[in-house]
Amino acid sequence: MIRITDSLAIPEDDIVWSFVRASGPGGQNVNKVSTAVELRFDVARAMLPDDLKARLRTVAGRQLTQDGVLVIFTQATRSQERNRELALEKLVDMLRKAAHRPKRRIATRPTKASKTRRLDAKAKHSRTKKLRTVRPNMD
Repeated sequence: MIRITDSLAIPEDDIVWSFVRASGPGGQNVNKVSTAVELRFDVARAMLPDDLKARLRTVAGRQLTQDGVLVIFTQATRSQERNRELALEKLVDMLRKAAHRPKRRIATRPTKASKTRRLDAKAKHSRTKKLRTVRPNMD
């Protein structure tokens, strides 16, 4: 089990790993070893609360496929093991962000003093603009 928060964990069996050859620097290593990592996590079939899945869709963005599979691709290092760790860290980070419930906003009304300040500021701004107008010469 991979621990996400105190109350949330996902089974390691839900993660599918695949390894491909990475592009970029690395010399002969690039041509011989599959160091780039692709992590796939099926959000649609995962045993996660529905509200968390909804927030995860927002957090994941384009990394989530139409079928509800989260795809994380990492080729930052020359080591397959380190790329694997980085991909898993990204997944855990995304799940932690999605697990955080946003605080519910309580609608409040502006105070009478704040309304008065706003209207005074608008009146002052209006007077300033009025003084700037060019009046046509009536001679």
